[in-house]
Amino acid sequence: MLFDKIVRPALYRLAFHDPELVHERTVTLLSRTAPALRPLSPVYRTDDPVTFLGLRFPNRVGLAAGMDKNGRALAAWPALGFGFVEVGTVTRHPQPGNPKPRLFSLPVSDAVINRMGFNNEGAQALADRLAAQGKPGVPLGISIGKSKVTPLADAVEDYRFSLRALHPYADYFAINVSSPNTPGLRELQDRTALAELLAELRRTSAELGGNTPLLVKVAPDLTDDALAELLEVCLEHGVSGLIATNTTLSREGVAPAEAHLAAETGGLSGRPLTARSLEVVRFVHERTVGRLPIIGVGGILGPDDASRMLDAGAGLVQLYSGFALHGPGLVRRVSRGIAGRPC
Repeated sequence: MLFDKIVRPALYRLAFHDPELVHERTVTLLSRTAPALRPLSPVYRTDDPVTFLGLRFPNRVGLAAGMDKNGRALAAWPALGFGFVEVGTVTRHPQPGNPKPRLFSLPVSDAVINRMGFNNEGAQALADRLAAQGKPGVPLGISIGKSKVTPLADAVEDYRFSLRALHPYADYFAINVSSPNTPGLRELQDRTALAELLAELRRTSAELGGNTPLLVKVAPDLTDDALAELLEVCLEHGVSGLIATNTTLSREGVAPAEAHLAAETGGLSGRPLTARSLEVVRFVHERTVGRLPIIGVGGILGPDDASRMLDAGAGLVQLYSGFALHGPGLVRRVSRGIAGRPC
């Protein structure tokens, strides 16, 4: 309540009600004050260790990709209670992303619309930062995607470059083929393109001498038939798991008072995505008979949402919009609300 009624309004006033400026200032502040945040760890941390993907997680609640694209505030996130962190999405080539404005807050709908376009400093810059500063004290996932300047026909090499550069640092990789904000990217979810990409990434990972889990992040907008086909490809190529889901192009669930913002292009996340993400997680779990581990993300704004994700078949959950809108107290509420559940 303190965050919702005092902290968030103050942050937006100071940033002239620009959500991207709020985001940038928050990550910058966290990157500079991470050591001072360590005393907060007992306040926000929940000890609920689980083993997932062969890794040990201190709890089931992670930070989703998009919040800390370039890994600038890695030391801060565990202090705020997160049991794992996913950085990125990063691309082979540094890129500025789409023109501003490109991030919109919908507080009445408990939602966010973004068309950021994978703005990031590039995979090599992230690798250099990790080499210099080290990893966080919790498992680190790295989301990799295609550069906008790279033709779709050359996408595989784009992903392979990022995989090679970041392989020494990732506890798992998220293969992002589902963002709606890079032209043509979602075509990589088609059977032939996805099969080629996964085969090459598995081969590259093996050549690097590691067995780092590779997870595919899927869109919530796929039909059941398309999703079933994608799952067949993932199983055929030994994918370690799925992240379900990315943002949606649908505008269902946006409050009438924010209809003018619904007209903005980009991916919608937050409360309007809750039901669909849950449906996708349940479909994946049932269709694969539990053979593909799932990280559930999308519209988790409280312990009940997270519990339903776990009931549907997810092993871990991630927060993004809920955290951005409601602050670190949400991490504590969710992680404590699902603590002790069987894995």
